[in-house]
Amino acid sequence: MTAVAKPAGTDAARPSLWGRFAGSRFLVKLTFGILILGVWEIGVRNFAAPFVARPLRVAEVFPTVIADLTYWEATWSTLWAVIIGLAIAMVLGTLIGLLMGRVKIADRMLDFYVNGFYAMPMIAALPLLTVWFGYSEEARLATVVFAALFSVVINVSDGARSVPREHLEVAAAYRANRRSVWFDITLMSALPYLIAGVRLAAGRALVGAVLAEIFASIEGQGMYILANARGLQQNEAVVGVLMLAAFGLSFDALMNAVLRKWFPWYRRDEGRGK
Repeated sequence: MTAVAKPAGTDAARPSLWGRFAGSRFLVKLTFGILILGVWEIGVRNFAAPFVARPLRVAEVFPTVIADLTYWEATWSTLWAVIIGLAIAMVLGTLIGLLMGRVKIADRMLDFYVNGFYAMPMIAALPLLTVWFGYSEEARLATVVFAALFSVVINVSDGARSVPREHLEVAAAYRANRRSVWFDITLMSALPYLIAGVRLAAGRALVGAVLAEIFASIEGQGMYILANARGLQQNEAVVGVLMLAAFGLSFDALMNAVLRKWFPWYRRDEGRGK
């Protein structure tokens, strides 16, 4: 019987079991998540008070929380404030960012304040916002706008500054009107920056809404989490936190789906990043 020789380098080219595992992002994330949950469960069981949240108890109460109409009323109240506030921040942030990116005097006047407010912790602005708007849903909306606005402004202004000079020279040569220069050229060139700013702003908007609800005792996810934590129902509170994270991830996934479908440049950039 004649032995068939293997091609040189076949064994070396075949990845090991560890190599296949390390190359799978899903398996790595899943394993790390299971490890964290295991350490959390064992640690609480052995070293913490009985009311402290742990994964198995969170899983037990999860269906009860999800079936609770009060929970969904609180959730919708928060998400609606985030949607409206983010929309306002997108419009205002885009206009201010375009102005800063294309008009030097506006950039010199506003840059210091925009960066300063962006760096300010949201919790520091809450006392002022509640004084101006009261302990009301308007204060929550103002907090969401404040939290989201400056991410959009900074990104759009950077995008407006990055418009190729050749584009502006061609527009001038063809005597394009100001509207075309501002929106058809500058805004379209800044669109990737705007999208990046909105993705950052969405997370900050959600955090801002929850902080405002806790600080001003406004009905919503923040108050739901706080009330359960104070009532030693920490497992229910953790469900609320996990659902907030799920909403954030869902928004990011939705953004990715829209970008892949409608913006070819996003698919190209994503392909280069892999």
